[in-house]
Amino acid sequence: METLLSLDWYLYGAILLLGLCTLLARASYHLFGHRVPLGDGVRRALRYAPAAALTAIIVPILLPWSEPASMTLVVDQRLFAALVAIWLFQKTRNVLVMIAGGMVAFWVLRWFIGWW
Repeated sequence: METLLSLDWYLYGAILLLGLCTLLARASYHLFGHRVPLGDGVRRALRYAPAAALTAIIVPILLPWSEPASMTLVVDQRLFAALVAIWLFQKTRNVLVMIAGGMVAFWVLRWFIGWW
């Protein structure tokens, strides 16, 4: 019981310290950003940060991963719905149409094919 209690305090302390570090790192730009301006190269690079973060989240979900020993492709409705969403964005250049069309394609494929 003693070790469990000390482990809880260690865990809560680590979470609190990581949260504090994150808060300080993010708040430092708001507090001191006017005194330390960013260079043009950094500003240009930061324009790509949202797209890079979104790509890093979405691409691993869509790639056909499988077990290393089986050597089979695992393709499901998410990949096809993403392809439909990309095609819709290329045709319309409208983000709302892309989101709605991709979700509709996902739901239809999920219902029609019965994949989970």
